[in-house]
Amino acid sequence: MTLRNVFSLLALTAVLAIAPVKAQQLTLEQLTSGTFSPKTIAGVHPLNDGERYSQLSPDARQIIARSFKTGEQTDVLFDCGNTKGDVRLNRIDGYIMSPNEQTILIQTETKHIYRHSFTAVYYIYTVRNRTLERLSDGGPQEVPAFSKDGTMVAFVRDNNLFLVKLLFGNAESQVTKDGEYNKVINGKPDWVNEEEFSFSRAFDFNADGTMLAWIRYDESAVSEYSFPLYRGAAPARDEFATYPGSYAYKYPMAGETNATVTVHSYDIKSHRIQQMKLPLDKDGYVPRIRFTNDPERLLVLTQNRHQDRLDIYAANPRSTECKLIVRDQVDKYVTEEPYRNLQLFDGGFVLMSERSGYNHLYLYDLNGTLKRQITTGNFVVKAFYGYNPATGDCFFGANEEGPLYQAVYRADAKGNITKLSQQRGTNSATFSKTFKYYLNVYSNITTPPVTTLNDAKGKVLTTLEDNHSLKFKVESLRLGKPEFFTFKTGEGVELNGYMVKPADFSASKKYPVVMYQYSGPGSQQVLDSWWTGNMGGCLYEHFLAQQGFICVCVDGRGTGGRGAAFEKQTYLNLGNLESKDQVETALYLASLPYIDKDRIGIWGWSYGGFNTLMSLTEGRGVFAAGVAVAPVTNYRFYDSVYTERYMRTPKENPAGYDRNPMSRAAQLHGALLICHGTADDNVHLRNTAELTEAFVQADKPFMELIYTNRNHNISGGKTRLHLYRSITNWFQEKMR
Repeated sequence: MTLRNVFSLLALTAVLAIAPVKAQQLTLEQLTSGTFSPKTIAGVHPLNDGERYSQLSPDARQIIARSFKTGEQTDVLFDCGNTKGDVRLNRIDGYIMSPNEQTILIQTETKHIYRHSFTAVYYIYTVRNRTLERLSDGGPQEVPAFSKDGTMVAFVRDNNLFLVKLLFGNAESQVTKDGEYNKVINGKPDWVNEEEFSFSRAFDFNADGTMLAWIRYDESAVSEYSFPLYRGAAPARDEFATYPGSYAYKYPMAGETNATVTVHSYDIKSHRIQQMKLPLDKDGYVPRIRFTNDPERLLVLTQNRHQDRLDIYAANPRSTECKLIVRDQVDKYVTEEPYRNLQLFDGGFVLMSERSGYNHLYLYDLNGTLKRQITTGNFVVKAFYGYNPATGDCFFGANEEGPLYQAVYRADAKGNITKLSQQRGTNSATFSKTFKYYLNVYSNITTPPVTTLNDAKGKVLTTLEDNHSLKFKVESLRLGKPEFFTFKTGEGVELNGYMVKPADFSASKKYPVVMYQYSGPGSQQVLDSWWTGNMGGCLYEHFLAQQGFICVCVDGRGTGGRGAAFEKQTYLNLGNLESKDQVETALYLASLPYIDKDRIGIWGWSYGGFNTLMSLTEGRGVFAAGVAVAPVTNYRFYDSVYTERYMRTPKENPAGYDRNPMSRAAQLHGALLICHGTADDNVHLRNTAELTEAFVQADKPFMELIYTNRNHNISGGKTRLHLYRSITNWFQEKMR
């Protein structure tokens, strides 16, 4: 090779070295197929020794025990390939550990019903001898649970409660016999209680295993709702190939009759069933029941229909007498946090309450005497991880650093608060039984979940999963970095938001904007978390940015993380302030030199779809286009529990209910696309059907996409891909 050739080669190499590498483009196929899904650790369960936890293996064939200190595997508690008996399993869907950890319920063949509920075929696995046998031969089960000594399992089938005694050859007995579809439910909630009180099991064993208590729902007087089922595809329903079928269930709408709720006990020895003498309003709610360590004391949480009062009763399952021990009366309404975060321990319980204007923790004894307020301050406690009665320490998650963040904290017996998590962003924790260690999951808006094991002071002992490959994959895309911002509306309200710009953003250009929001009471979209944005990591927003859009999300009035005063401004008036704040966001964006004020769009799903419609009909005409996915269009059509919590009944608040997209149909501006599934059990297709008729009669143009046999999630097969491509195309076509 000549010297000239050598210099030519070196020059070419230098040019190649500094030449920019074209960034890979995101695709909707990637976004909807799980290509960018982070790795998580499934089925984590702290073990009794306080030093270990169990988890489901990545291939779902084993249950593994690991050290909280090192993360190293210490034992295999279950292995599909190493069991005795006639049963052979290839993988499992989940597991439930008995309190003494000697028996495990193995979950298989899971079939989802609603948001939380499902049926499954469960197997009893005995750890000592590795035997595996069916829990029941009578058909799939729901919500099984062990007695406290691990010798019995109760479950629900066909709306009735059953009991299996493991020490007596798995002898099965039927506790209730009045359960009937669409009439009476025992031991699990009806649709509306499951959806709005976020639970699926409504029974509990007492401490010594002599009694069983459960909630009974008589929904005979509740009106039925039905929707059609078609053959469809992915999966196809061949039974409807010639004629369509239908699905009917009880769905109480705002102001209509609810199920009658009662609480019952069953003496396992005598088989006697009794109803608790609970002074519950005729149309009240029982969002939880929990036995204490005293076998004669059952805590029953109740709410009045207006949901501005939470009462806790101590019920005796034998005498049936009930005594009110705590009443938490708050302004406007009680949020879900008190019963979702309730934890009992020897001698007392910790209750979350918004009585001070912010969610905080309160320590009670079992007689209902307030021992102390654990946390105070102008911040929100968002999660309760546990209370150590030996030390008086309480562990929780809160946003003391600001509404965008969540850290893990310890409050000692004197009220001193110590931050345990080390990185700013969003942290959550699972503590060992002795509170000596915890598993921390951290993320921020650009960092996928990082799972670490930490000691009680917050020191990281080892990293279990850092999602490095996903982070590298995302970084290789060379995306723009999301930016958090705040601004003041014309009414002087300060709002939080984030913005995603194209990677090659130029301040000298004018960009179209797509605004995404949810806006529902207590919700938050603007968080320093990987799960921020419509698809984790703001990846759909980044995809739109690659198409030349700037994407923006703003949490308006009524959203969470800022205390009760901010959140409850929308009471009795859903959609009014929320839509004003989105319009104000658009006006603020229009004032920025790099925003094209004539090309601003908005979209949202569910409540976000409702608020999209309210924003497009608000009257100020700031949006060029909008997409409403599975929207509520009139809260008279939505369920009683959710709607009345924020609006009371249509009879009490007709003006509030009348402010809806249907009544404002003539004010629609901007190009509108509405998307809905025909099998949406949550927000019925009826909402879209009634709204589109209002638009027709108002002579307002719109486009409509209907997804066959799809529920509120609008997924299955290539459905999600089609939906997001349609949303993308809509904004591209209408805001060129």
